[in-house]
Amino acid sequence: MLREKRDRPLKMAKFSSSYGVSDFIYYGVLLPFILLSQISFHLSSCGSIVEFLPGFQGPLPFVLETGYVGVGERDDVQVFYYFVESESNPKEDPLLLWLSPLAFKKEEYNGSLPNLILRPQSWTKVSSIIFVDLPVLTGFTYARTEFATQRSDWILVHQVHQFLRTWLIDHPNFLSNEIYIGGDSYSGIPIPAIVQEISQGNEQGVQPWINLQGYLLGNAATTRRHDNYAIPFAHGMGLISDELFESLQKNCKGEYINVDPENVLCSRDVESFHEATSGLRKAHILEPLCEKDFEGHWRRSLIEKYPRKKLLNTHLKLPPLNCRSYANFLCIYWANDDKVRSALHIRKGSIGQWYRCSMDIPYERDIPNSYDFHVNLSRKGYRSLIYSGDHDMVVPFLETQTWIRWLNYSIVDDWRQWRTNDQVAGYTRTYSNRMTFATVKGGGHTAPEYKPEECFAMYSRWISKKAL
Repeated sequence: MLREKRDRPLKMAKFSSSYGVSDFIYYGVLLPFILLSQISFHLSSCGSIVEFLPGFQGPLPFVLETGYVGVGERDDVQVFYYFVESESNPKEDPLLLWLSPLAFKKEEYNGSLPNLILRPQSWTKVSSIIFVDLPVLTGFTYARTEFATQRSDWILVHQVHQFLRTWLIDHPNFLSNEIYIGGDSYSGIPIPAIVQEISQGNEQGVQPWINLQGYLLGNAATTRRHDNYAIPFAHGMGLISDELFESLQKNCKGEYINVDPENVLCSRDVESFHEATSGLRKAHILEPLCEKDFEGHWRRSLIEKYPRKKLLNTHLKLPPLNCRSYANFLCIYWANDDKVRSALHIRKGSIGQWYRCSMDIPYERDIPNSYDFHVNLSRKGYRSLIYSGDHDMVVPFLETQTWIRWLNYSIVDDWRQWRTNDQVAGYTRTYSNRMTFATVKGGGHTAPEYKPEECFAMYSRWISKKAL
């Protein structure tokens, strides 16, 4: 049975999504995930089992549990989660807390519910996964008071920490399992802080004790200076000329973000850089930039085609069907469907409209960078996997390599290729602080979206403590 908490939920006018369910929607940016190894087969009774999902033909081929965990004062934040058992050996395989699993079938929207298909490279093949919708007002997580809607890096850290300990109390079969925390993109800021807070809680005797083993980050923001590395990345990729790069270095002296307005030469060069790279998809420089041509057009065209359908999210930019981002458009219709919400056991009235992405939600970025947390966690000996898609200009791999180099740990397995299917999948290096860095060849922001097979191999090897 789905455990209900005290009061009726506070109705929210609108709602921004995090992403979702383990073999379906394939994104996962802000929120962390947790890996627990050697999972017990039997689920706790605090959630509800989902056997069928609208848009997927037949019963789900894996065990899916959804539910809520209350955090904060008086449980005023009701955190929604999905828990998916490993499709291999749930008694022994790891458990991951992330935000994604089945993929949408890419087909032109015709007014009906979008279809879902299995992802053969889902990490649920080798691990169970918890997907958590945080911070508050993302995904299906809601607040019961206005005060509880506050969001910041540190609030997120505390809420994830409380969620995990509460979830483990509700699922006692996992108390002895190994646990890893991780995520992609902006998660590179809060996740190292989450790992440190869990570690400190263990040292202070906070119960239940968590068998924390390490963390995993992909295409991760760390120093908040990733824009500064876009220029050398662009030069190395042949996007700007040698002359412009040399002029940028000379006139800007390595500072390309906070340019002194009185430095006319640097400002001119930075403008030239932006002109040279305009029209590129920063998340993956080889992929077409589809969205801009369709901004503001998709809603009008769909109203003309499907006048009786309620059209959602006026901020969405509809790309052509052959664009990767078309699935972002489909997930809005799927997540706002009443049958889907009923199947997932979403509490009625707890949220309003589900958005694929909303950039106007207030959020305080009160962790300036996560480098010091990496330093502390390295000293404690936690395992870590840091990976980068090598065609990502949002958080270029150059930034990641730089802050790892700052840690100044000796190399135990030097730069080499790692492979899948007898092909080079990327390059990797391992350090004495038990940190592994890997590039994903041809990967973008974030790497698993563009190279699911390679990232599945990478993850499977690392979590089983094998060399990449």
